[in-house]
Amino acid sequence: MIDLHCHLDLYPEPLSVRDECVRQGLFVLSVTTTPSAWNGTAALAGDVSRIRTALGLHPQIAQERQNELELFDRLLPATRYVGEVGLDGTPEYRKHWKSQTTVFEHVLSRCCDAGGRIMSIHSRRATAAVLEYLKSFPSAGIPILHWFSGSLRDLDRAAAMGCWFSVGPAMLLGEKGRSLVARMPRERVLTESDGPFARINEIPVMPWQVRETLPVLGTIWGTSLEDAERAIAENFHNLIGAREAV
Repeated sequence: MIDLHCHLDLYPEPLSVRDECVRQGLFVLSVTTTPSAWNGTAALAGDVSRIRTALGLHPQIAQERQNELELFDRLLPATRYVGEVGLDGTPEYRKHWKSQTTVFEHVLSRCCDAGGRIMSIHSRRATAAVLEYLKSFPSAGIPILHWFSGSLRDLDRAAAMGCWFSVGPAMLLGEKGRSLVARMPRERVLTESDGPFARINEIPVMPWQVRETLPVLGTIWGTSLEDAERAIAENFHNLIGAREAV
């Protein structure tokens, strides 16, 4: 099982969640919301080979943590993964758009300088702008649009640009989410939990609940659960390489 976007450090009992992930053999990309959270979150993963830590600066707190960009630069060589980064165009955060774009542009520029990174990107109500920035920084790496919720037009454009997509059980509860997934390139779809922020029946989604996406993906793709699982595993290996997937 693969959870390509999880806030492991933000669960109430992160060590217990980590241990269960290990027990169930998950690959987890543990994203961070601030550079200052990096050291603690990376320490949480410890020497577990199937838990990787991404370096992030979340757009919803860009105005508060813009001063951590220098720390972001210092830490970037330590990981091939960046996330959660991006833009948020919802009314609550749109008022901080300048800080968001300053941070996102900086992150993409530094990823270019570093030779590219695998990036987990937030794009809520801001997909068109995110895609414009990705177009301006084509060597920033491999963009994965986490929990994509934009228009079909933006989805088609993102797919044409080579973007990947990570989808989770909460996203697939709704008809809109399922219709978006049906239009995504199957070979660039991966699974995520977005826990503990994503919730089902007011209960935080756990990383191992990514398995709940598989029968839904099988239905969307007109294939069996087993074939859906194989497709996700193959996509994962194509994204990160067999060496890291062990």
